[in-house]
Amino acid sequence: MPTRQRSTSAALALVYAALVLYASLYPFMGWRWPPGRDFADMLVLPWPRWHLPFDLWSNGLGYLPLGLLVFVAAVRAGIGARTALAAAVLGPALLSYVTEVTQHFLPRRHPSLIDLSLNTLGALAGALLGLALRAAGLVERWQGLRERWFDRESAGALTLLALWPFALLFPAPLPLGLGQVWPRLAAALAGWLDGAPWAAPLQQALATLATAAPPPLGPVAEVAATGLGLLAPCLVAYAVVPPGAKRAVLALGALAIGVAALTLSAALNFGPQHAFAWGTPNTPAALAVATLVAAALAPLAQRGVAAIGLVALTALVALVAQAPTDPYFAQSLRAWEQGRFIHFHGLAQWVGWLWPYAALAWLLARVSRRD
Repeated sequence: MPTRQRSTSAALALVYAALVLYASLYPFMGWRWPPGRDFADMLVLPWPRWHLPFDLWSNGLGYLPLGLLVFVAAVRAGIGARTALAAAVLGPALLSYVTEVTQHFLPRRHPSLIDLSLNTLGALAGALLGLALRAAGLVERWQGLRERWFDRESAGALTLLALWPFALLFPAPLPLGLGQVWPRLAAALAGWLDGAPWAAPLQQALATLATAAPPPLGPVAEVAATGLGLLAPCLVAYAVVPPGAKRAVLALGALAIGVAALTLSAALNFGPQHAFAWGTPNTPAALAVATLVAAALAPLAQRGVAAIGLVALTALVALVAQAPTDPYFAQSLRAWEQGRFIHFHGLAQWVGWLWPYAALAWLLARVSRRD
């Protein structure tokens, strides 16, 4: 089996491992050597005196997808089931052990043997789930489905499409409006330059950009931003799917998944009773227009839709950068950062920030490649 066909699960495993590493070491502040401890002591993890039920099931469930992805990636790489099972358990277990030991150096984190045990059990559960899926023939069926629907070089697109719903879980300034990273980036740069006399004008400009409160977008701009947010994953998918009816099915799937992810995000942030609070008066029109445009673009050649995707994502990023912060964003952010979802919040935040730029890079490579 060609390597390009089997790399999606491997890419997702690497991305997920990076996100787990981020969650395990967040907030990356206060690094210091633990007082009175030598390195040999820190290699032995303590058993905690107390724990929360949320910590127990979240540690197990958090590593389940990683075990599943590693197992599937290993099997599709031609590795035997037993070896793949071992790799899917030992690899995540090693990652968990390294992060737990590293937490000794972070005052706000508490390394724990029970966390390592639950992470390992979660990876084992994921690996066993992968083994069951393989025994049922579902791994091979997915491969056959992928070969019928997508190009051979579709790993990057499928990875982006798999991450898109997760990116939507972090509150955005507009429905489907991913990529509003510039105010945070400007604030970080202004902080780094603070106190440098040679950079005073630049530091002041960055501070102004970070604290500026832009006016609300007009109805046309809001419809355009939300519509482009739905059109972006459709065009990424179109770039690896031949023209035809399959693209229309994918566009409808993107609409359904986007609405479901936004609903889940609102339920997590504001409570189940506000699950549909993400919509605005202009949202239905934006989704309808984007769906019609996606249908109109379905017959175009793959390189053509990839080029249109570059334009659409650039316009999306530009519009989202001008959008004001969601009025519920500050309240939601405090709840996430001070509560139990702090690490999940950080993961979804980074994916939401970076997804449009990763998609831009992939589409640019797609347009520039030689057939």
